[in-house]
Amino acid sequence: MGVIIHKELSYQICKLLFKTHNDLGRFRNEKQYADYFEKLLITEGIKYQREYNFIDQKSVNKKIRCKVDFLIDNIIIVEFKAKNFITKNDYYQTQRYLNTLNLELAIIVNFRQYRLAPKRVLNSHFKFGAFG
Repeated sequence: MGVIIHKELSYQICKLLFKTHNDLGRFRNEKQYADYFEKLLITEGIKYQREYNFIDQKSVNKKIRCKVDFLIDNIIIVEFKAKNFITKNDYYQTQRYLNTLNLELAIIVNFRQYRLAPKRVLNSHFKFGAFG
């Protein structure tokens, strides 16, 4: 049996994502979901940074600006989507964020789905002790 990375915090985040989806439904925009989710994070006392900006130093021109929707407790990225389906490019983008920030875990959530199914994305290139 494998180890679940950041198990307790992941469960807390997913609980709040499900509450957001249950309370707002399927047909809002990303900002509305993010605003509501942010209120839940504050209520639960979970540390976060919204729209965390950084520059991808590993890119060819070293000027690609990146922004994650939420950086939770400096260890988990949460990416919001409100579209018909999550694409490979969404996963690639999230992997790029994980690699650049040297984090182990991200969660992609698509609120447009009838049944919410947060996707855990792991960083296979994670280096312990080296943030950003």
